[in-house]
Amino acid sequence: MIVEKDSFGFPFVMDGAGQVSVSGGDEAIRGRIIQVLFTAPGERVNLPTFGCGLFNLVFEPNNTILAAAMEFTVGQALTRWLAKDLVVDGVTVNAVEEIITIEITYTKKTDLAKKMVRIHFK
Repeated sequence: MIVEKDSFGFPFVMDGAGQVSVSGGDEAIRGRIIQVLFTAPGERVNLPTFGCGLFNLVFEPNNTILAAAMEFTVGQALTRWLAKDLVVDGVTVNAVEEIITIEITYTKKTDLAKKMVRIHFK
């Protein structure tokens, strides 16, 4: 049996008692996914290859080529950095006018539960 451990909450905050906020389970994994997506490579001093550079892609023309590049980039980054926590089942990017929607489906390794995270960019 695998036991999920608590991790720092995302975003990092202090609770009402002055303690570091912690999260566990689905909330912790969702926070880690967001950290990978929104961290640009080179942003972390001791881990310069961490992240996926998603924000660099949102300044490109919104078309099917961008959507395919985002699907590949997000899928590869999540597989690389979160392989101990989850298996990426699929990444779908829809680019409609000025809105980009990224939908990530994954399976948690702790209990094999299928989950999904959806993020919208304008």
